[in-house]
Amino acid sequence: MINYCCLSPHPPFIIPAVGGDNLNQAQATVAGLQTMAAELSASSPELVIFLTPHGNVFSDCISCLGDPELTGDLGAFGHPETSMHHANDLELVELMEKTCTAEGIEFAAIDTALAHRHHLNADIDHGIMVPLYYLEQAGLTGVPIIAISIGFLPLLDLYRFGTIINRCAQTLNRRVAVVASGDMSHRLKDDGPYSFNPAGPEFDRSVKELIEKKDIKGLLALPGHLRENAGECGYRSIVIMLGVLDGLEFDSQVFSYEGPFGVGYLTAGFRPLASGTSFLSRLQEEEAREREASRVKESMPVKWARMVLESYIRTGEVLALPEELKEISKQRAAAFVSLKKGGQLRGCIGTILPLHDNLMEEIRENAISAGTRDPRFPAVRPEELEQLEYSVDVLSKPEPATREELDPSRYGVIVSRGHKRGVLLPDLEGVDTVEEQLEIALQKADISRNQGYGIERFEVIRYK
Repeated sequence: MINYCCLSPHPPFIIPAVGGDNLNQAQATVAGLQTMAAELSASSPELVIFLTPHGNVFSDCISCLGDPELTGDLGAFGHPETSMHHANDLELVELMEKTCTAEGIEFAAIDTALAHRHHLNADIDHGIMVPLYYLEQAGLTGVPIIAISIGFLPLLDLYRFGTIINRCAQTLNRRVAVVASGDMSHRLKDDGPYSFNPAGPEFDRSVKELIEKKDIKGLLALPGHLRENAGECGYRSIVIMLGVLDGLEFDSQVFSYEGPFGVGYLTAGFRPLASGTSFLSRLQEEEAREREASRVKESMPVKWARMVLESYIRTGEVLALPEELKEISKQRAAAFVSLKKGGQLRGCIGTILPLHDNLMEEIRENAISAGTRDPRFPAVRPEELEQLEYSVDVLSKPEPATREELDPSRYGVIVSRGHKRGVLLPDLEGVDTVEEQLEIALQKADISRNQGYGIERFEVIRYK
């Protein structure tokens, strides 16, 4: 059973050995963590599950550490003598892995051997060690832990994973506490780790108020652009924790909030009370209704891209051009096909100059490539098709441009140096300035910002 959940910040400097005098500038956070740790310890858990954004984080998979004993130290912060050792609960890990596989959520347990083969981390990270330090100070020693890293999966899948944690704990009759580790916005001040963005304080204020109101739906509905512009790292941990609490009435309490160094630190506790209403089926139904509504309104280019990919994934066949599309197929243009799943990118492939005889062939080839050949993602599986959202961008001919002639809301950009080339479409969520647009395009091209490079711009007609 789930007997306690909490949200914990994780700046290493709030461990006294690391922070020294800086600890005085975060006294509210220290006091909040001490209160949270005392409450969690008083709930007498047999196991503590940590959700961290700083472990082995993947775009398509949730992972956890898989060695029998989990260890870590603060050597990266100058204090290797500050170390922690806890037993893992491999029985529960194995059950979570089996359940996730059965329910279509990718989950991987990473032990030392696997970590070495793939250059991953087999130790617990500071996202776990900081709250764990305060738990040990509160007397919670000798208790097994599970170290789970969040994944960049659709939010509904993360919420579903939280419900799996709850069900597996009940199956094995474990008394479980869950720690959602994560800081809030990193954009509260210009002298913080990133430049100030007004989304920073807005995001932090919204999360704090929604937790105080126990507003699960409001927390899950926070806009993606707000989260992106705020530069947060804790939201996905929160979503999984909310899934853990699905079907339970609970009390919530904010213990502390402050942002002394331009980063928001929010500490909160959630005490389950009794069985309540499950939001999962309602969320799934709402998503299905929204998807169906978008299918009714989708444009002809998008409908064609969807038909092509669905046919190819389900049958391996490449669709012939239907009669009703032959008239518009006379146009010749470059195009990008983008796929999203749960609001997250799931594939994007395109051309900057036309490679095929007509636009419909261009869309057909790029739709198949976006779903099966984008090197950033595994090929789309048949069971994912109903969850995909499509957009098609038809490009104008690129033209040379200067930095001053760019506008990320209107123009896409192409940067090039020799054989290296990076492309970024216009009007993308979270890309608001020319500098951000160029930085991302240069990263995609593997071109240093200090090197000389050419710039071209293009416009698009975006179909949804």
